[in-house]
Amino acid sequence: MVSHSEASISQFSIHKTGNKLHEEQLVLSEMPYAINDEMLSQLLIQYFLTPFEKVHEAYRFWHATGNLGFNEIYHFATLMFEDNETFHSNSGQIARQLYDITNHPKIKSGEVYICYFNKLQIEGELLDAIGIFKSESKEPFLTITQQGKKFEVGYEQEAINIKKLDKGCIIFNTEKKDGYKVVVVDQTNKSEAVYWIDDFLKLKVRNDNYNQTQNILSVYKSFVTNQMQDEFEVSKTDKIELLNRSIKYFKENENFELEEFGKAVIRNPQGLESFKQFKNNYETLLSEINKRG
Repeated sequence: MVSHSEASISQFSIHKTGNKLHEEQLVLSEMPYAINDEMLSQLLIQYFLTPFEKVHEAYRFWHATGNLGFNEIYHFATLMFEDNETFHSNSGQIARQLYDITNHPKIKSGEVYICYFNKLQIEGELLDAIGIFKSESKEPFLTITQQGKKFEVGYEQEAINIKKLDKGCIIFNTEKKDGYKVVVVDQTNKSEAVYWIDDFLKLKVRNDNYNQTQNILSVYKSFVTNQMQDEFEVSKTDKIELLNRSIKYFKENENFELEEFGKAVIRNPQGLESFKQFKNNYETLLSEINKRG
């Protein structure tokens, strides 16, 4: 999970990418945007980072040749991490790369925001990070202004809803040799939108403790909320306590050991056996689904 309670934006650039198939243009800003308003800064942080609080899967950059340097976004991100003075020029290169792979007729044009974050937290570690975000959806918004005892009603025809981030990724400045640690949001969930992860970012799921922890927690939460109440007398308070103990276990232990987990969290031999069976059934079902896919 990503936490942004201490995060700040130190650099910020905005560009616009169109769809080449529709003869729309790429528009690169000449200079970075200076955020001089604290309220604006907080609203941008809320817009960009809040969706990542619920992300439970981490990725890494890769390239088919095995040479990470050929992954364009990895390359430009590395330059930005190594020399902040190149941030804006390389943000334009990232926007150009997105424009170049926008080759599906249903991909919408939109603004691309590229941020440099300080003190962004993942897995309890505060890190510098680069965020790449794209807004495609616009909505009409009403505005109300007061003049004395009169009110004026206005509107913005194409405004951005800060509670609806379309696409985003955060690249954490850690594990560079392995392709960095990357988390992703893509709200579109359409077949043509795979370009964000596969074509633009070129990411693969990381097989690490972070993902394993999130998978086990997901299975355990499903077990507690669905099956346990059918087999045992479990109150709502008991469920909350069981879930809290599981979170505490993973905070204190780097590796997952099933028997140790059962003693520390479930604290009941029958409950542990039931969880083992539930976990095995879940993994078998998931394996069958993957084979069919």
